[in-house]
Amino acid sequence: MAACSIRSPKGSTDPVSRHVLPGFRLSAGYTLAVLGGCVLLPLSALLWTACELGPAGWWAQVATRRVLASLRLSFGAALLAASIDVILGLLIAWVLVRYRFAFRRVCDALVDLPFALPTAVAGIALTALYAPNGWIGSRLQPLGIEVAYTRLGVLLAMVFVGLPFVVRTLQPVLESLESDLEEAAYTLGASPLQRFSRVLLPLLLPTLLTGYALALARAIGEYGSVVFISGNRLFRTEIAPYLIVQKIDSQYDYRGAAALGAVMLAASLLLLMAVAVLQRWTHRWAVLR
Repeated sequence: MAACSIRSPKGSTDPVSRHVLPGFRLSAGYTLAVLGGCVLLPLSALLWTACELGPAGWWAQVATRRVLASLRLSFGAALLAASIDVILGLLIAWVLVRYRFAFRRVCDALVDLPFALPTAVAGIALTALYAPNGWIGSRLQPLGIEVAYTRLGVLLAMVFVGLPFVVRTLQPVLESLESDLEEAAYTLGASPLQRFSRVLLPLLLPTLLTGYALALARAIGEYGSVVFISGNRLFRTEIAPYLIVQKIDSQYDYRGAAALGAVMLAASLLLLMAVAVLQRWTHRWAVLR
């Protein structure tokens, strides 16, 4: 912290070190204590419990066909759902920011519905809609399209819970963008597609990656909205969080649940770190442009 020279009441100019925020040490200590108790301590307990199995026991818990199938579905569907959320979220945020139409505020409020809606209620609602006898599912079934109790249903639930993160991340950035660059590109003869892809998209790319990371993190750990519509079919629609709950509820296998949770934690951290590195690179690229 840089020191600043202030004049004392007696007229001397002795340099006095001042913090920008009063009580910085107290607030920083409180912040670290809360983060340690709420984040680091539970994660450390998870890793400690998983390590009690030893390498052989850990591998026996994780390397089964059922666990590997659930991990592939959880991470594969989450990656695809976050990608879909980026496209849909950009479109929705663009419409809400750039256009004025009837019931725009109602549509804007509906974006936050997955935030406020309990995940179990969302899962039941999606299942009621897309089940073979549901309002939408009964119309899709004659076309040979099944949503509920399939991997498509898992993907749909993950898209539903992750979409608000992308929209709310993009909206402030779109509102802050000036129209000067677009107008300059228009005067130079750029088409609407060129103005978007060459002028706006490079500026929005870091924010899009932030929304992607948030949607991905939510989709990976989602349980309530997925467990109902998935049907939990063996080797097909079981997600990893469901197996963790099963190990605890029916088998009382806390170490096995911790081992699976540690795998999900490590994979999630690697994915989020990769997105963070890509986000930093795209930000520098956008600035250099």
